[in-house]
Amino acid sequence: MGVRIDPWDYRLVQEYDKLITVFGIQPIDNVEHYELLNHHFFKRRIVFGHRDLDKWLEALRKGERVAVLTGFMPSGTPHLGTAMVFEELKFFQSIGAHVKVVIADAEAYAVRREDRETTIKWGLEFIKHAIAWGVDPERAEFYFQTAMRDSYYRLIQMFSRKVTLAEMEAIYGDLSPAKVMSALTQVADILHLQLDEFGGYRYVLVPVGVDQDPHIRLARDVADRFEGELGLKRPSSTYHKLLRGLDGNKMSKSRPDFAIFLDDDEDVVKKKIAMALTGGRATAEEQRRLGGEPWKCMVYELYTYFLLSDEELKEITESCVKGGILCGECKRLAYSKLVEKLREHKKRYKEASEKINLDSIVKTPSF
Repeated sequence: MGVRIDPWDYRLVQEYDKLITVFGIQPIDNVEHYELLNHHFFKRRIVFGHRDLDKWLEALRKGERVAVLTGFMPSGTPHLGTAMVFEELKFFQSIGAHVKVVIADAEAYAVRREDRETTIKWGLEFIKHAIAWGVDPERAEFYFQTAMRDSYYRLIQMFSRKVTLAEMEAIYGDLSPAKVMSALTQVADILHLQLDEFGGYRYVLVPVGVDQDPHIRLARDVADRFEGELGLKRPSSTYHKLLRGLDGNKMSKSRPDFAIFLDDDEDVVKKKIAMALTGGRATAEEQRRLGGEPWKCMVYELYTYFLLSDEELKEITESCVKGGILCGECKRLAYSKLVEKLREHKKRYKEASEKINLDSIVKTPSF
């Protein structure tokens, strides 16, 4: 049986090197104009792969109009895994890209079977959290899948003509009508920015977790088939490693005890960090003698993704592998740094909630 990625699965994607080989994702190290990617997500290989990122970077370097599009499933408070994408959007804005963010409310309703009213409410919350994290609303667009212009939905219908069910099943596995509609809607999300009425952005980059690559592959195939009819080009994409939950499995809203949510109380964060899986040894004596194994540690993963500068990360790594720091002390340090970051986010979230008129930013679905 071949390797398949399921974008609707809650299980953790692993073996990133194997995915590069099987699906033809290019290693991030090989991209041209790598010097433009001045963010620790790239330097630390958290963003590990891409498709045609070099073409997008070349267009950016030449001053052409470029855009970034990504989306969120609105089903509860964002967690740190979601914040990874906020961070990427903020970075791409900083180097000159226009950003567009889709709230995948149609998918949430049809595939996840979320309540409509709740989905819309959480979608608006996601927008406020994105702005609080640092996404500039003056250089971003937000939209709900069910509140777009007619031509967006026309794309979905047109795309269905040149895609077969067998082809989609080869990409996604077993499909329901809801998943077929969701996949075609995702393709419209990815490609619609190229149309003149949506900005005419000929170079569109889609930063996603690697679990979303099936949508990228389908969108690239569809773009090829509509190059003559609509003038579409293949989108570019980047892939980040999924932040693991505190037990080592996928961080997910469905497993709240092992996820750090952006609105978690400090005592809740403290308890979660205290029970996190680490790379520590069986005893303190053994750890001082043999050193820890940070690559197995979820606390170290938080350091790598969010909490430490390059110099601090180097110091904590060396101290761990040499047995200079034990897990209890390391968890206390992680807690203090994480709480500081969450306090700042909550402050900015409160400011965003009070000052921003969401009606001026996004069209809310009527039902």
